[in-house]
Amino acid sequence: MSESRHGHEPVLVEPVLRLLDPRPGEVVLDGTVGLGGHASVLIPRIAPGGRYVGIELDEAMLSAARERLADVPVETLQLFSGNFADFPDYLQRAGLTQVDHMLLDLGLNSAQLDDPARGFSFGRDGPLDMRFDRKQKDRAVDLVNAMNERDLADLFYRFGQEGASRRIAKRICQVRHEGRIRTTKVLARAVESALASGKVGARGKIHPATRVFQALRVAVNHELDNLERCLPRVSRYLRPGGKLAVISFQSLEDGIVKRFLRAAKTEGTFRELTRRPIVAEAAERRRNPRSRSAKLRVAERIET
Repeated sequence: MSESRHGHEPVLVEPVLRLLDPRPGEVVLDGTVGLGGHASVLIPRIAPGGRYVGIELDEAMLSAARERLADVPVETLQLFSGNFADFPDYLQRAGLTQVDHMLLDLGLNSAQLDDPARGFSFGRDGPLDMRFDRKQKDRAVDLVNAMNERDLADLFYRFGQEGASRRIAKRICQVRHEGRIRTTKVLARAVESALASGKVGARGKIHPATRVFQALRVAVNHELDNLERCLPRVSRYLRPGGKLAVISFQSLEDGIVKRFLRAAKTEGTFRELTRRPIVAEAAERRRNPRSRSAKLRVAERIET
Protein backbone atom coordinates (compact mmCIF):
# COMPACT_ATOMS: atom_id res chain seq x y z
CA MET A 1 0.00 0.00 0.00
CA SER A 2 1.38 3.39 -0.98
CA GLU A 3 1.90 6.07 1.66
CA SER A 4 -0.39 9.06 1.77
CA ARG A 5 0.92 12.15 0.04
CA HIS A 6 -0.23 14.08 3.11
CA GLY A 7 1.96 12.13 5.55
CA HIS A 8 -1.10 11.53 7.71
CA GLU A 9 -0.71 9.28 10.75
CA PRO A 10 -3.83 7.60 12.14
CA VAL A 11 -4.35 7.80 15.90
CA LEU A 12 -4.48 5.00 18.47
CA VAL A 13 -3.54 2.33 15.93
CA GLU A 14 -2.22 -0.21 18.43
CA PRO A 15 -5.32 -0.27 20.69
CA VAL A 16 -7.63 -0.30 17.65
CA LEU A 17 -5.83 -3.36 16.28
CA ARG A 18 -5.69 -5.05 19.68
CA LEU A 19 -9.32 -4.52 20.65
CA LEU A 20 -10.92 -5.09 17.25
CA ASP A 21 -8.59 -8.04 16.65
CA PRO A 22 -9.64 -8.50 13.01
CA ARG A 23 -9.05 -11.95 11.51
CA PRO A 24 -8.66 -13.30 7.95
CA GLY A 25 -11.96 -13.45 6.09
CA GLU A 26 -13.75 -10.90 8.26
CA VAL A 27 -15.63 -7.80 7.10
CA VAL A 28 -14.76 -4.33 8.39
CA LEU A 29 -16.90 -1.22 7.91
CA ASP A 30 -14.95 2.04 8.22
CA GLY A 31 -17.54 4.80 8.41
CA THR A 32 -15.01 7.63 8.29
CA VAL A 33 -12.18 6.36 6.12
CA GLY A 34 -10.45 9.75 5.86
CA LEU A 35 -7.02 9.38 4.26
CA GLY A 36 -7.07 5.61 4.70
CA GLY A 37 -4.69 5.46 7.64
CA HIS A 38 -6.56 2.90 9.71
CA ALA A 39 -7.54 1.01 6.56
CA SER A 40 -3.88 0.54 5.64
CA VAL A 41 -3.20 -1.33 8.90
CA LEU A 42 -6.51 -3.18 9.23
CA ILE A 43 -6.74 -4.57 5.68
CA PRO A 44 -3.67 -6.84 6.00
CA ARG A 45 -5.26 -8.38 9.10
CA ILE A 46 -8.39 -9.53 7.23
CA ALA A 47 -6.50 -11.08 4.31
CA PRO A 48 -7.05 -13.45 2.74
CA GLY A 49 -10.74 -13.43 2.01
CA GLY A 50 -11.75 -10.36 4.02
CA ARG A 51 -13.60 -7.28 2.86
CA TYR A 52 -13.14 -3.65 3.85
CA VAL A 53 -15.93 -1.16 3.17
CA GLY A 54 -15.03 2.49 3.62
CA ILE A 55 -17.27 5.58 3.61
CA GLU A 56 -16.04 9.17 3.41
CA LEU A 57 -17.98 12.42 3.02
CA ASP A 58 -15.03 14.57 1.98
CA GLU A 59 -14.25 13.97 -1.70
CA ALA A 60 -10.68 15.25 -1.38
CA MET A 61 -9.98 12.83 1.46
CA LEU A 62 -11.63 9.98 -0.43
CA SER A 63 -9.43 10.64 -3.45
CA ALA A 64 -6.32 10.54 -1.27
CA ALA A 65 -7.52 7.30 0.36
CA ARG A 66 -8.00 5.71 -3.06
CA GLU A 67 -4.43 6.68 -3.91
CA ARG A 68 -3.05 5.33 -0.65
CA LEU A 69 -4.93 2.04 -0.99
CA ALA A 70 -4.41 1.63 -4.73
CA ASP A 71 -2.63 -1.71 -4.30
CA VAL A 72 -5.53 -3.36 -2.45
CA PRO A 73 -7.45 -5.84 -4.66
CA VAL A 74 -10.89 -4.67 -5.77
CA GLU A 75 -12.51 -7.76 -4.26
CA THR A 76 -11.17 -6.70 -0.86
CA LEU A 77 -11.80 -2.94 -0.81
CA GLN A 78 -14.85 -0.86 -1.63
CA LEU A 79 -14.91 2.89 -0.99
CA PHE A 80 -18.05 5.03 -1.11
CA SER A 81 -18.61 8.77 -1.08
CA GLY A 82 -21.21 9.51 1.56
CA ASN A 83 -22.25 10.06 5.16
CA PHE A 84 -21.46 7.38 7.76
CA ALA A 85 -24.92 7.90 9.28
CA ASP A 86 -26.31 6.30 6.11
CA PHE A 87 -24.05 3.24 6.34
CA PRO A 88 -26.88 0.68 5.83
CA ASP A 89 -27.36 2.06 2.30
CA TYR A 90 -23.69 1.53 1.46
CA LEU A 91 -23.65 -1.95 2.94
CA GLN A 92 -26.58 -2.80 0.72
CA ARG A 93 -24.70 -1.46 -2.30
CA ALA A 94 -21.76 -3.65 -1.30
CA GLY A 95 -24.04 -6.68 -1.11
CA LEU A 96 -23.66 -7.06 2.64
CA THR A 97 -26.20 -7.47 5.42
CA GLN A 98 -23.78 -7.65 8.38
CA VAL A 99 -20.17 -6.89 9.26
CA ASP A 100 -17.70 -8.17 11.84
CA HIS A 101 -16.30 -4.83 12.93
CA MET A 102 -17.17 -1.15 12.61
CA LEU A 103 -14.81 1.78 13.08
CA LEU A 104 -15.63 5.49 13.36
CA ASP A 105 -12.70 7.93 13.54
CA LEU A 106 -14.55 11.20 14.07
CA GLY A 107 -13.42 14.77 13.62
CA LEU A 108 -10.83 16.40 11.40
CA ASN A 109 -7.55 15.10 10.03
CA SER A 110 -4.32 16.96 9.52
CA ALA A 111 -4.81 17.44 5.78
CA GLN A 112 -8.13 19.21 6.30
CA LEU A 113 -6.70 21.44 9.01
CA ASP A 114 -3.58 22.31 7.01
CA ASP A 115 -5.47 23.43 3.90
CA PRO A 116 -6.40 27.13 4.37
CA ALA A 117 -8.92 26.90 1.52
CA ARG A 118 -11.08 24.62 3.67
CA GLY A 119 -11.47 27.23 6.44
CA PHE A 120 -11.21 24.81 9.37
CA SER A 121 -8.29 26.53 11.08
CA PHE A 122 -7.34 30.05 12.12
CA GLY A 123 -3.64 29.22 11.73
CA ARG A 124 -3.61 30.59 8.19
CA ASP A 125 -6.14 32.89 6.57
CA GLY A 126 -8.75 31.33 4.36
CA PRO A 127 -12.44 31.47 3.47
CA LEU A 128 -14.92 30.61 6.22
CA ASP A 129 -16.08 27.35 4.68
CA MET A 130 -15.73 24.35 7.05
CA ARG A 131 -17.76 21.93 4.92
CA PHE A 132 -16.75 18.28 4.74
CA ASP A 133 -19.08 17.86 1.77
CA ARG A 134 -18.21 20.61 -0.71
CA LYS A 135 -21.53 20.02 -2.50
CA GLN A 136 -23.41 21.10 0.62
CA LYS A 137 -24.89 24.61 0.43
CA ASP A 138 -24.48 25.99 3.96
CA ARG A 139 -21.02 27.17 5.04
CA ALA A 140 -19.62 28.67 8.21
CA VAL A 141 -19.64 32.10 6.57
CA ASP A 142 -23.42 31.83 6.16
CA LEU A 143 -23.99 31.03 9.83
CA VAL A 144 -21.63 33.73 11.10
CA ASN A 145 -23.24 36.44 9.01
CA ALA A 146 -26.91 35.40 9.07
CA MET A 147 -27.63 34.25 12.62
CA ASN A 148 -28.78 36.76 15.21
CA GLU A 149 -26.76 37.45 18.33
CA ARG A 150 -28.75 35.18 20.63
CA ASP A 151 -28.66 32.21 18.26
CA LEU A 152 -24.93 32.63 17.69
CA ALA A 153 -24.33 32.66 21.43
CA ASP A 154 -26.43 29.54 21.87
CA LEU A 155 -24.53 27.80 19.05
CA PHE A 156 -21.12 28.62 20.57
CA TYR A 157 -22.26 27.44 24.00
CA ARG A 158 -23.99 24.27 22.84
CA PHE A 159 -21.48 22.97 20.31
CA GLY A 160 -18.29 24.61 21.57
CA GLN A 161 -18.95 24.73 25.32
CA GLU A 162 -17.79 28.33 25.15
CA GLY A 163 -18.40 30.09 28.46
CA ALA A 164 -18.01 33.57 26.94
CA SER A 165 -20.44 32.81 24.13
CA ARG A 166 -22.64 35.88 24.66
CA ARG A 167 -19.72 38.28 24.72
CA ILE A 168 -18.27 36.72 21.56
CA ALA A 169 -21.59 36.73 19.72
CA LYS A 170 -22.09 40.40 20.59
CA ARG A 171 -18.66 41.31 19.25
CA ILE A 172 -19.20 39.34 16.05
CA CYS A 173 -22.44 41.23 15.41
CA GLN A 174 -20.57 44.51 15.96
CA VAL A 175 -17.90 43.51 13.46
CA ARG A 176 -20.59 42.52 10.95
CA HIS A 177 -21.83 46.11 10.89
CA GLU A 178 -18.47 47.08 9.41
CA GLY A 179 -18.71 44.45 6.67
CA ARG A 180 -19.38 40.77 6.09
CA ILE A 181 -17.05 38.40 7.98
CA ARG A 182 -15.61 36.27 5.21
CA THR A 183 -12.30 34.80 6.42
CA THR A 184 -10.91 32.76 9.29
CA LYS A 185 -8.52 35.50 10.41
CA VAL A 186 -11.25 38.14 10.64
CA LEU A 187 -13.39 35.82 12.74
CA ALA A 188 -10.48 34.83 14.97
CA ARG A 189 -9.59 38.47 15.57
CA ALA A 190 -13.22 39.24 16.46
CA VAL A 191 -13.18 36.48 19.08
CA GLU A 192 -9.85 37.66 20.47
CA SER A 193 -11.09 41.22 20.79
CA ALA A 194 -14.26 40.02 22.54
CA LEU A 195 -12.09 38.40 25.17
CA ALA A 196 -10.03 41.58 25.54
CA SER A 197 -6.80 39.86 24.53
CA GLY A 198 -4.92 39.36 21.32
CA LYS A 199 -2.61 36.80 22.88
CA VAL A 200 -2.87 33.29 21.47
CA GLY A 201 -2.13 31.74 24.84
CA ALA A 202 -4.49 33.94 26.81
CA ARG A 203 -6.82 31.02 27.68
CA GLY A 204 -4.19 28.52 28.58
CA LYS A 205 -2.97 26.09 25.92
CA ILE A 206 -5.69 26.73 23.36
CA HIS A 207 -6.29 29.67 21.06
CA PRO A 208 -9.19 31.91 22.19
CA ALA A 209 -11.13 31.07 19.00
CA THR A 210 -10.76 27.29 19.27
CA ARG A 211 -14.21 26.60 20.75
CA VAL A 212 -15.95 28.98 18.37
CA PHE A 213 -14.38 27.28 15.35
CA GLN A 214 -15.31 23.89 16.75
CA ALA A 215 -18.91 24.97 17.27
CA LEU A 216 -19.24 26.29 13.74
CA ARG A 217 -17.70 23.17 12.20
CA VAL A 218 -19.99 20.89 14.23
CA ALA A 219 -23.04 22.92 13.22
CA VAL A 220 -22.13 23.21 9.54
CA ASN A 221 -21.57 19.46 9.18
CA HIS A 222 -24.31 18.26 11.58
CA GLU A 223 -21.66 16.14 13.30
CA LEU A 224 -23.52 15.32 16.49
CA ASP A 225 -26.76 14.63 14.63
CA ASN A 226 -24.95 12.20 12.31
CA LEU A 227 -23.42 10.33 15.25
CA GLU A 228 -26.75 10.10 17.07
CA ARG A 229 -28.39 8.88 13.86
CA CYS A 230 -25.71 6.26 13.26
CA LEU A 231 -25.22 4.55 16.62
CA PRO A 232 -28.74 3.15 17.21
CA ARG A 233 -28.54 1.36 13.84
CA VAL A 234 -25.24 -0.42 14.50
CA SER A 235 -26.50 -3.43 16.46
CA ARG A 236 -28.68 -4.61 13.58
CA TYR A 237 -25.70 -4.79 11.21
CA LEU A 238 -22.96 -6.00 13.55
CA ARG A 239 -22.63 -9.75 13.99
CA PRO A 240 -22.64 -11.18 17.53
CA GLY A 241 -19.02 -11.12 18.66
CA GLY A 242 -18.30 -8.21 16.34
CA LYS A 243 -16.92 -4.98 17.70
CA LEU A 244 -17.70 -1.29 17.43
CA ALA A 245 -14.81 1.17 17.88
CA VAL A 246 -15.33 4.94 18.04
CA ILE A 247 -12.55 7.52 18.25
CA SER A 248 -13.77 10.96 19.31
CA PHE A 249 -11.89 14.22 19.69
CA GLN A 250 -14.18 16.34 21.81
CA SER A 251 -16.31 15.77 24.88
CA LEU A 252 -19.69 16.21 23.18
CA GLU A 253 -19.00 13.31 20.81
CA ASP A 254 -17.52 11.16 23.55
CA GLY A 255 -20.56 11.84 25.72
CA ILE A 256 -22.90 10.60 23.00
CA VAL A 257 -20.86 7.41 22.56
CA LYS A 258 -20.64 6.83 26.31
CA ARG A 259 -24.40 7.21 26.82
CA PHE A 260 -25.16 4.93 23.87
CA LEU A 261 -22.88 2.18 25.14
CA ARG A 262 -24.25 2.41 28.69
CA ALA A 263 -27.79 2.11 27.36
CA ALA A 264 -26.81 -0.77 25.05
CA LYS A 265 -25.22 -2.56 27.99
CA THR A 266 -28.47 -2.24 29.95
CA GLU A 267 -30.43 -3.51 26.96
CA GLY A 268 -28.07 -6.46 26.60
CA THR A 269 -26.90 -5.71 23.05
CA PHE A 270 -23.30 -4.64 23.76
CA ARG A 271 -20.55 -5.40 26.25
CA GLU A 272 -18.09 -2.57 26.87
CA LEU A 273 -14.46 -3.53 26.36
CA THR A 274 -13.21 -0.12 27.51
CA ARG A 275 -14.69 0.88 30.85
CA ARG A 276 -12.87 4.18 30.43
CA PRO A 277 -11.83 5.65 27.08
CA ILE A 278 -8.35 4.77 25.89
CA VAL A 279 -6.09 7.76 25.22
CA ALA A 280 -2.77 8.04 23.41
CA GLU A 281 0.41 7.24 25.27
CA ALA A 282 3.06 9.92 25.75
CA ALA A 283 5.20 8.73 22.82
CA GLU A 284 2.28 8.97 20.40
CA ARG A 285 1.24 12.39 21.73
CA ARG A 286 4.77 13.69 21.10
CA ARG A 287 4.93 12.12 17.65
CA ASN A 288 1.40 13.03 16.59
CA PRO A 289 -0.11 16.10 18.34
CA ARG A 290 -3.57 15.31 16.91
CA SER A 291 -3.72 12.26 19.15
CA ARG A 292 -3.70 14.35 22.35
CA SER A 293 -7.47 14.79 22.38
CA ALA A 294 -8.36 11.35 20.96
CA LYS A 295 -10.51 8.98 23.02
CA LEU A 296 -11.25 5.43 21.96
CA ARG A 297 -14.25 3.41 23.17
CA VAL A 298 -14.82 -0.17 22.04
CA ALA A 299 -17.75 -2.51 22.65
CA GLU A 300 -18.60 -6.06 21.60
CA ARG A 301 -21.95 -7.04 20.12
CA ILE A 302 -23.51 -9.83 22.14
CA GLU A 303 -26.24 -12.31 21.25
CA THR A 304 -29.68 -11.15 22.33
